[in-house]
Amino acid sequence: MSHVFCNQCGHRNPPESSFCSSCGSVLDRLDDHTVTLSKVDPLLEARGPEDDVVVRLGELPSDTASLVVRAGSQAGTALSLSAPVTRLGRRQENEISLDDITVSRLHAEITRTGDGYVVADAGSLNGTYVNGERIDGPVVLLQGDELQVGKFHLVFFQKAEG
Repeated sequence: MSHVFCNQCGHRNPPESSFCSSCGSVLDRLDDHTVTLSKVDPLLEARGPEDDVVVRLGELPSDTASLVVRAGSQAGTALSLSAPVTRLGRRQENEISLDDITVSRLHAEITRTGDGYVVADAGSLNGTYVNGERIDGPVVLLQGDELQVGKFHLVFFQKAEG
């Protein structure tokens, strides 16, 4: 059973709590949030808020993390990271197939560990980026991190337990 921690006083509360039993503050529950991903491409003129991707965290699977496609024809699609090792690349055999010439056949791998999800480049030609920085070794993914694989921009989300 996971707990909800108060942002004001740090008190640990039962997962079904809406208010802190110590100080009475409203508890900030991650799964009640909606996140808007702006699809602004610096090379293109922004067309307005109708182009934004809305992610309702409460609708994401609770047993696994997801990568949400930020732009393009698949924008808003949540790709599940349910396998112990999720391979990303151009090959159809990969758990996540990204069909574009900028993506290597086996581009990157995301491993589910006891500490979370770890991404590593799999020797791709164009590299793998986390938050705009090219990665050389394994990197732990955190809520909201942007993973770039070729031209694809994917945002990492993990629903809060409880």
